[in-house]
Amino acid sequence: MKRLDGKVAIITGGATGMGATHAEAFVAEGAQVMLADVRDEDGRRVADALGSAARYSHLDVTNAAAWPDVVASTVEAFGPPTVLVNNAGITAWGSVVEEEVESFRHMLDVNLVGTWLGIKAVAEVMIAAGGGSIVNVSSDAGMRGFGNLSAYVSSKWGVRGLTRSAAVEFGHRGIRVNAVLPGLIDTPMGIESIRGADPAVILAGSPIPRIGRPEEVTAMIVFLASDESSYCTGADFLADGGMLAGTVSAWRD
Repeated sequence: MKRLDGKVAIITGGATGMGATHAEAFVAEGAQVMLADVRDEDGRRVADALGSAARYSHLDVTNAAAWPDVVASTVEAFGPPTVLVNNAGITAWGSVVEEEVESFRHMLDVNLVGTWLGIKAVAEVMIAAGGGSIVNVSSDAGMRGFGNLSAYVSSKWGVRGLTRSAAVEFGHRGIRVNAVLPGLIDTPMGIESIRGADPAVILAGSPIPRIGRPEEVTAMIVFLASDESSYCTGADFLADGGMLAGTVSAWRD
């Protein structure tokens, strides 16, 4: 058997970057997948390439009224969702002094409120189906501060808090909720986040001194979506090359 046989998943932000990599791996492991995104052309292309086990649905994760339609489309195509990957997210630079309040709120809307809306939309259907797994994508920025990224950092800390609260709320009803915290990953969004700097320089002091690959994050998400992680909930799972563990000292052996 494949690791995700019988699973029905909704993956937000599934049209590009890590989301597309997650979708490809989920289908390869036997899941049926609804990709949800605002990038319609890319989303349809990815779904078409994955064949009959994948569909695409337009979704702005901040739109509360749109979420029930995506869940209903998933049920119609494949059955009730048993996995939700809240992967959609954005990043932008801006100092506390200079950033506009609208920009700060938009970051929270996409990264945090969008995640909350996803949990809210699938919870009852997932419970009725016997339970499932929700994986929220946070960030290493959800564990420390970064200058000029206050909105992004705030949103990703919030995702971790939401993950724990949802895990406590839904654990007795068969739903596990965990957070994955990627470090610097080789995706367009990851490269954009370092504003043209050399990843090798930024990561030189990291225990694993290289940029991460999308599939290395995907592998952890597949694990959390599968029954292999059946005793895991309310936890943070790091895929950051050891960045949060500490910096390699200049006087190392």
